[in-house]
Amino acid sequence: MTEARPGAFDAHHPPQSELIDDCVHCGFCLPTCPTYELWGEEMDSPRGRIYLMKEGLEGEPMTDTMVGHFDACLGCMACVTACPSGVQYGTLITETRAQVERHHERGRWEKLLRGAIFSLFPYPRRLKALRGPLALYQRSGLARLLKRTGLLAKLPQNLQAMESLAPPIRRADKLGHRLPARGRRRAVVGMVTGCVQSAFFPDVNAATARILAAEGCDVVIPPAQGCCGALSEHSGREAEAVRFARAMLDTFERSDVDYVVINSAGCGSTLKEYPRLLRDDPEYAAKAERFSARVRDIAELLVELGPAAERHPVPVRVAYHDACHLAHGQGIRAQPRELLRGIPELEVREINRAELCCGSAGVYNLLQPEAARELGDRKADNVLQTGAQLLVTANPGCSMQIRTALERRGEHLAMAHTVQVLDASLRGLGAAPLLRG
Repeated sequence: MTEARPGAFDAHHPPQSELIDDCVHCGFCLPTCPTYELWGEEMDSPRGRIYLMKEGLEGEPMTDTMVGHFDACLGCMACVTACPSGVQYGTLITETRAQVERHHERGRWEKLLRGAIFSLFPYPRRLKALRGPLALYQRSGLARLLKRTGLLAKLPQNLQAMESLAPPIRRADKLGHRLPARGRRRAVVGMVTGCVQSAFFPDVNAATARILAAEGCDVVIPPAQGCCGALSEHSGREAEAVRFARAMLDTFERSDVDYVVINSAGCGSTLKEYPRLLRDDPEYAAKAERFSARVRDIAELLVELGPAAERHPVPVRVAYHDACHLAHGQGIRAQPRELLRGIPELEVREINRAELCCGSAGVYNLLQPEAARELGDRKADNVLQTGAQLLVTANPGCSMQIRTALERRGEHLAMAHTVQVLDASLRGLGAAPLLRG
């Protein structure tokens, strides 16, 4: 049982006072914080939430109001990039959310909603089982009928968001368990296939494997992979995240690979955080250190290895969207742009206010649909202003969020993952397949 202490938090990894004290309340974080941008409320800024953490450590109880401000945070970590004092806000909000999950009593509807979300999204097999019913729903015309009759608008906003975010279901490419390198072998790479990625964006995984093989990597895809724990960890479900992380470590411990590659920004951020997540586990702490040292985002690894395969022209204007957990969580900004700019005849256009989150943030758009909707609409405006023909990003949640925001405006813009653009270049396919996306 976790030892009790005065105030909002127990003694099991409360937000650390020494990290809280790093914040000098300078305000550099304010222009980059999505919720402060929306509401201009001090307690919905990073420094305001840090102040609430400090109050909780000093004896203030955990109240509904306090929890509301913590829940409203997207965890995008744009403030970490902006902070001149190096405040580890990502660690602070993660530790705080774990405390909230242990000690805050949520209402009945919220319990049901969160229970449903976390009974589905971290389980690849359950998500894949939805592909058939979703495809039938989308192609039968039932979705359009429900919208025309106004029945969808009568559902709770959370369920409306869930329905609108479902991506178009396309043919799933089959991946084997090993793909040999083409030409001279440069590395052996283990590939994490992800939950949402493998269920709803299998073409991204297929492109990732093809690129790695073309660039001289043996690709190992361990079967029966589970969730990495990202959604659970970002939502304060610490015990659940630890359980998923242990299973992931066991899966890859048996694979003799030089690197572990991931093509989903939120997952990659968590995989690199395994040493912190498992620091108390005598059996898995050392495994987590070894594993995280080998983890690379796909763009990070490709730039690290350097190009080997020939790039063919892809004449297209692309807007590159920085996924928060890639740009702010992992500090990976230059590598995807370098890969894209290395493709002949491709033009990269930057998005205004790129540091502001699109509102996806894991399952934030399901739990906080109003704020997420407004952030999505702002991001869609800025994307359209680029005049790009194709939106490129490295996170499935961002793709779904921005696509939905564009559809609300009656707009359509082709979307692709960075690896799909590079794959089209390596295979000499040109821009046409991408612009159909």
